[in-house]
Amino acid sequence: MSQKQLKEAFISNLNGTSLLEISAGLSLPPLCLLCRGLLLILYYLHHGKPLSSRKYSLLLDFLVLVSPLLFSCTVLSPVIFFIPVILAACCAGIFSKIYSQRKREARGPFGQIVEEFQKACLDPECIPAVTVFRVYVNVLTSISILAVDFPQYPRRYAKAETYGTGVMDLGVGAFIFGNALVCPEVRQQAHRTQPRFSSLARQAFSVWPLVFLGVGRLLSVKSIEYHEHTSEYGVHWNFFFTLALVRLAASLLLAIFPKHKAWLVALALAVLYQLLLSTTSLKMFILHGSDGRDSRLGFLDANREGLLSLLGYLAIYLGSVQVGLWLLRRRSSVRGWLAALRALALALVGLWVLLQLCQACTEPVSRRMANLSFCTWVLAHCLLLLAFFVLADLSLVFTKLLVKGSSVPCCWELVQPPGSRRKHGMEAGPVGRQDKLSQLCLISAINKNQLLFFLLANVMTGAVNILIDTIHSKAAFTLCILHLYMFLNCLIMYILHARNIVLKFW
Repeated sequence: MSQKQLKEAFISNLNGTSLLEISAGLSLPPLCLLCRGLLLILYYLHHGKPLSSRKYSLLLDFLVLVSPLLFSCTVLSPVIFFIPVILAACCAGIFSKIYSQRKREARGPFGQIVEEFQKACLDPECIPAVTVFRVYVNVLTSISILAVDFPQYPRRYAKAETYGTGVMDLGVGAFIFGNALVCPEVRQQAHRTQPRFSSLARQAFSVWPLVFLGVGRLLSVKSIEYHEHTSEYGVHWNFFFTLALVRLAASLLLAIFPKHKAWLVALALAVLYQLLLSTTSLKMFILHGSDGRDSRLGFLDANREGLLSLLGYLAIYLGSVQVGLWLLRRRSSVRGWLAALRALALALVGLWVLLQLCQACTEPVSRRMANLSFCTWVLAHCLLLLAFFVLADLSLVFTKLLVKGSSVPCCWELVQPPGSRRKHGMEAGPVGRQDKLSQLCLISAINKNQLLFFLLANVMTGAVNILIDTIHSKAAFTLCILHLYMFLNCLIMYILHARNIVLKFW
């Protein structure tokens, strides 16, 4: 077999992993975020000032926010269930140190601190969890697209061939979810007087970079005979095209139907698509082609997975729009967000039950077809990750109450009660505050140029695969390459952010 055939076989015919293992993995990013925040608060407690060195800030962020994820999806994957326990123990130890040192300065009863925490007012104009969610989906995707070509990346984490729940399968859906959370329909909810089709016009203009990148990827892959998994999207299709068309189709539907009924449109679309899969020959066409022998003749036959799975991804996008609208409801207190967490927990239970019913009554999860089970699974696990981030943010708010004056980048800021500050409407979208601390934050740096970050990751992934025999790499070499790859990408984003450069011209 040629090198190209070996690499294609290496990422083909896989079956995914368990829902429990994926859930355990989803707890790692929030725990890393919590650990980083606690370390910064501890630094402030010892030195009386925040960490001001850009060099050390980048190093801390990379070592705590990124490096543990690299290890957990490679050499530490056999003990993935123990890593959250270890990280949680580290967080508990740091918090205990902060609390004990704070008590020597001001000995207040714990009950009084909890009461003060519940009454605390938060900045209602930002939802840090949304920003962090989108950034971490980008980071995890960037890690996986290169790591999957190395033997240290477990095959069960890669995309499943037909049925199964791989980590990378979830990553595709999470990318759709994250885009929908900040789409124009969500960001413009406060401007109800705008024309119904204004969002459609904006989306039509904003998706051209995705189309351009899709064409660029297609031409580059074909010209250099880069290895590709044909049954993923088809011969000519790729995820850039999927994302562009889903955004356009969703804007059209949301211009016709009320935005607050997006979940009903999503449900109807997903159920109708599943009925077509179950009662017609559509499923056989997607899996085996028009002649039943995996033919790829004609554009539709050649790209059947990418074209027909658009219906499932559109349902995910519309359901995620509903989540975004719900998140933007004005909540200005910790108590309000604790109630929101309870609502998220109930939604998760409902989606989990629905997922079990879908798999029992229809078919297992299939990213290749984007069936009803896949849509339900993606929404459930994305909400789980979002809830973890909200919980981590609230934990940091509680800790900041213990250490007055401390701050954590990309975390909620405590504000004065509504009566003592000027009242004004919400901003266009759920983005973090742009303060001095954000300049020392890797999350803010990536958030500012997310599309560039993803594009650089794809280019560097291609370069590594061309220059290196990834399949036969040793563990130490693999870790060095992955760390260098991610650090270079993060460093470029950090430098651009420090110079306030945003490479967005559409």
